[in-house]
Amino acid sequence: MKTVVLMVAMLAAAVGIVQPTQVWAYNYGDYRSVTLATKAWEALEKGDVEAVLAYTNKCVELYGAQAKKMQAGLKDYTTGTNEEIFANWALNDVATSYFIQGEAYRKANMMDEAKESYQKVVDEFSFGQCWDTKGWFWKPAEAAKEKIAMIESGSDVDFGDNSSTTLTVKAWEALKNDDLDAVMIYTNKCIETYGDKAQEMQASLKDYPWESKEKIFSFWALNDVGTCFFIQGEALSKAGKTDEAKKAYKKLIDEYFYAQCWDPQGWFWKPAEAATQKLDMLAEK
Repeated sequence: MKTVVLMVAMLAAAVGIVQPTQVWAYNYGDYRSVTLATKAWEALEKGDVEAVLAYTNKCVELYGAQAKKMQAGLKDYTTGTNEEIFANWALNDVATSYFIQGEAYRKANMMDEAKESYQKVVDEFSFGQCWDTKGWFWKPAEAAKEKIAMIESGSDVDFGDNSSTTLTVKAWEALKNDDLDAVMIYTNKCIETYGDKAQEMQASLKDYPWESKEKIFSFWALNDVGTCFFIQGEALSKAGKTDEAKKAYKKLIDEYFYAQCWDPQGWFWKPAEAATQKLDMLAEK
């Protein structure tokens, strides 16, 4: 049997149908949609456009029809437990696959192809949701709309996957680069998108969560929105806009007091307490 398969592959290669390397070039694992989407993310991180297309197209080929059925059965985004959202697995992974395609094309400066992939998410798989391993879902269709607008406007502001973590990280980078405009763009986007959820989390607390790292991270929206107000205060203060800086610090203290920020060196710190110190310092000037 192996001999027959090899002869068929060699014959196909000889007549120019397909190269043998193309037959076994990619390992699709167990062929599950989540496996294919994960491999596509990994390929995107490596900048391997061909691998991205191989994995995403295989996901669409195998699960696109099921994804469309799931989409047709919805009138809005699924809410509730993680299990209820994960139940739309095909829709979630196919939507994510088209978004990853768009990202790969965009990074390769193939903007027409990127827009086409992003638009596919918006038009056909708009209720798909993507799980972030940090502990929450984000919406590929909403992120895709942002990408399309960015391409059409010629803007170089990239919100990434639109997650609160990504926006906060980009805000920190902009602060480091003394780019006030970029700081305000990223922080305002995070606040606009996740502010309501952050206030809901704040209202549920009577003290800082402390039980475990996972417990603290579960208040992701509160943590990132609170941190964004702190970053705003820092950027405005550095720019000499003292009154505006005070407003940002005070907003954090008044409305997002229990936010905590993870330091990559291995601990959490409290933006509201840092903001209180900053306000005291500004008052002395």
